[in-house]
Order: sequence, then C-alpha cells, then structure tokens
Amino acid sequence: MTGPVDCSTSFDHFAAWLATPLGQDVARQERGWYARTAADLFGYKAVQLELPQLDALATNRMSWRTIAGRSAGCALHCVPEQLPFANQSLDLLALPHVLDFCADPHAVLREVERVLVPEGRLLVTGFNPWSLWGLRKWRGGDAPWSGHFVALPRLKDWLSLLGMETVRGSFLCYGLPVQHERWIARGHLFDNAGDRWWPAAGGIYCLDAVKRVRGMRVIGPAWRGKVAVPKAKPAAAIDQVALIERLRQRAGKDRCK
Repeated sequence: MTGPVDCSTSFDHFAAWLATPLGQDVARQERGWYARTAADLFGYKAVQLELPQLDALATNRMSWRTIAGRSAGCALHCVPEQLPFANQSLDLLALPHVLDFCADPHAVLREVERVLVPEGRLLVTGFNPWSLWGLRKWRGGDAPWSGHFVALPRLKDWLSLLGMETVRGSFLCYGLPVQHERWIARGHLFDNAGDRWWPAAGGIYCLDAVKRVRGMRVIGPAWRGKVAVPKAKPAAAIDQVALIERLRQRAGKDRCK
C-alpha cells in the first residue's frame, strides 16, 4: 500500500503525468465527457477546482467561470477543503480528480454542498479502484498511482448523506494502463465492448449529481370547530322583501292621511 497523499505537490505531479501518452488519452476522454455534460447546464456562476490543464468548463456558457485551487495556473488560489465562496453562491462545480489527490475528500464534498445553490450541479471524475487501473495502484509510484481512488459506491453514499442525488454516470478508459501508444490505441477497441459487457470496470468514473433541497410543507392552525358561513339569499327573495317593505311604508302614510 502507498502512504498518505502529499497534497502540496500531488496535483502538480498529476498535471505533469497528463502530458504523457497515457495521460493525454485520459485527458482527451475526460474533456469529451465534460464537454458533453457541461454544455447544457445553465446558471450564473461555475467553478472548476484544480487542474487547469483539463478544462472542464470549456463548453459551458455561464457568464462567470473560474478555476480555483493550489495547482499551478489556477486563477484563484485556495484549498479545496476551504472554498472562498459564500453559502449557496455557485450553480456548477467541476472536480476533475480533486477527490483523488486532496487531503480530505469528505471535507471537500461538504464544502461543495455548502456553496452550491439548490438544484446546483456537481461534475466529478476520478480513478476507479475496481478496475485494471486500481490494480496498477497497488504497485505504488508517484501520481496518479499515489491517489485515494475513492470507490464509486462509497462516493454515492457520501453524496446521498449530503443531500446530493446522482443524475447520471459513466465510465471511461477500459484499456490497459500502460505507457505505450500502440497498446493505448488497441485499448480503444475495448471502450464500446466495456460499456456493454463490464460497464463498471472502466479506469475512470464520471458522475453528474444535483443538490436537492426538500420543500417545506406549510401546516395551518387546527380549528376546534367549523365556522358557519352564511348562505347567500337568492336574488328573487331579496326583491320580494324590498317590495313588501315599500308597501308597508305606503300603507303607513295612507293611515296618516
């Protein structure tokens, strides 16, 4: 087993790994998923945490977008466990491999729940430990093999506890995690077959989740008795009463004469 993640350099090491042949293939496939998913998400403010090299918001059309984190190239410097945003102020958060290399993945998700508006969206990608890529992690090494590799069922449990509901998910990278371009190209042949025959064995998981806020039910006062509502008199009955009153007044005047 590998030791604890060194978060001071892990994101930069992983960014350097993305420049390798295998890393470029991972980045290409993840960019495609983010491009398809983020394009149809609307709102006002969108934030990507870490890894500017993997632009997750390229196709999103929100008016305010930025990349925050400790990685080199981030426009806003902060730690993922303590986001400098107000409560319920963001419409979209993208976390490309943030949970793999941050110090406390659960703390990051708590911050995500805090800053997202109701019905705000969360996009997450990470390494799947129940795959060939997960087996490669046991050999040890630098990033990406030094990451947490949070299991998808565990991640869904965490999100459920925070009121986040999964909208859709998918897997990428069914080939062997090797740094040989020929084998990487051959691995693409397994992508379509993997989605059909072993859909949960992809090396990368992709998750789209939404923050649900249950509506409140307004309960009125419990009345002890029923309030009687007077029934309206028919128009014909009102006319008859007025006629009788006029006849009575005329009869009184005649007596006076």
